[in-house]
Amino acid sequence: MSVHDLEQIFQKKIDEEVKIEPKEWMPDAYRKTNIRQISQHAHSEIVGMLPEGNWISRAPSLKRKAILMAKVQDEAGHGLYLYCAAETLGMSREQMIDDLHSGKAKYSSIFNYPTLTWADMGAIGWLVDGAAILNQVMLCRTSYGPYARAMVRICKEESFHQRQGFESLLVLSKGTDEQKAMCQDAINRWWWPSLMMFGPKDSESTNSDQSMKWKIKRKTNDELRQQFVDMCVEQVKLLGMTLPDPHLKWNEERGHYDFGEIDWNEFWNVVKGNGPCNKQRLEARRKAHEEGRWVREAAAAHAEKRKQQPQTPKGALAAA
Repeated sequence: MSVHDLEQIFQKKIDEEVKIEPKEWMPDAYRKTNIRQISQHAHSEIVGMLPEGNWISRAPSLKRKAILMAKVQDEAGHGLYLYCAAETLGMSREQMIDDLHSGKAKYSSIFNYPTLTWADMGAIGWLVDGAAILNQVMLCRTSYGPYARAMVRICKEESFHQRQGFESLLVLSKGTDEQKAMCQDAINRWWWPSLMMFGPKDSESTNSDQSMKWKIKRKTNDELRQQFVDMCVEQVKLLGMTLPDPHLKWNEERGHYDFGEIDWNEFWNVVKGNGPCNKQRLEARRKAHEEGRWVREAAAAHAEKRKQQPQTPKGALAAA
């Protein structure tokens, strides 16, 4: 069977909403696109633990500390699910992590911004996780089976993270003048980076058309960004706060909110590694990986030792 015939069969499965599984034939470009996207997603979950982990010891109450610890643990789990999904495409976890530490692999640029106050924990939950959910709900229907199945649980947990973040901001919004100001300041600083999470404009997105054809993506960057703006404009009213965009205005003809232009120079600068915390984030990951080397080596040695031990025949213990 020719490559052309295999490609036609492959695309027919995609069009009929049949999931692609690891051992099935797939175009090399499809495999590479999924590896890039899934590993980038996994890296984002792991690096995303850093700005929030920074606040665990400074949470204002035992309740808030427990909530934040649980959230950071969830994100570690998400990273592991996604690394497992990417491994089914033929790339080892060690290679993916090496690519992250070398700077070859990317992660979401949102995590290169600093968390300056406790209110940032709420803003990340509401805005950052809210933006992530819009992307990720679509991924529950992505064409690659292991990725789609991993996303089902991840979306359930991310939805809880978003509600937790909004509740945290709601408490601050009903507090003292200082707490209200902290809440507004956090929204001001995280709003535009959250809009950048959806990626470049559709006209500048190099992978979007093919990913849509293969149903790796279900909606374009700009469609998801618009959906996010429409959602947040209504939600922020419940907080009694405002979004930092003087151009926000309901457009009756479009049936959507118009909004201002993103600072694309800032977006590309952060993507290229020149954001406020790019260097610190990668250095923290490299340091943690190196300090955990002895644990990995010990676990591997223990596993090898177990392999070499004679195994008790089945039924021997019962007979004894």
